[in-house]
Amino acid sequence: MSAYKTESLKKYCDDLAAKLAAPGGGSAAALTAALGVSLISMVVNFTLGKPKYAAFQRELEEILRESEKLRGEFLNLVDLDVVAYQSKNIRDALNVPFMTCRLCYEAAKLCPPLIKKGNVNLISDVAVAAVLLEGAFASAYYNVEINLKSLEDAALAKSIRKELSGKTRLIRKIRSHTEGKVGKIIRG
Repeated sequence: MSAYKTESLKKYCDDLAAKLAAPGGGSAAALTAALGVSLISMVVNFTLGKPKYAAFQRELEEILRESEKLRGEFLNLVDLDVVAYQSKNIRDALNVPFMTCRLCYEAAKLCPPLIKKGNVNLISDVAVAAVLLEGAFASAYYNVEINLKSLEDAALAKSIRKELSGKTRLIRKIRSHTEGKVGKIIRG
């Protein structure tokens, strides 16, 4: 098995497009999330040290720590999804996209503060991050659902669906709020 997080993007995309069982949608969801959270880090990196944003320094540093931690986790999930699929273990195949969903929600919560506290020259990247994270969440959720069909634990399946249903509403709200505020800033 290839460790995609250390491979080229071309290699990953070639394998994703090929007639291979994995990587697939779950892995692609994790990669999409990694891209979204990378944009959050980029916005913060372009904001830190600017006098205009000095009052937000400590909060921005915390956002950067969190976004970088999440980026590493998403990159690990790209590979863990491949391993889980190949293991044929339904719990592993379920847990990876479920974790992707949970982490996408955590990452999306980093976007709204950057609307006011991030470098305004990168404001569109905040919206792109929110859109990518919501898309990654929805993509991973499909992989959760397909695996829940095979799970022989109705109580666990119900609990997972309940949690993700609530997070779906919240992440949509975050994305919508972020897009709306960013749109107003961009249009003036």
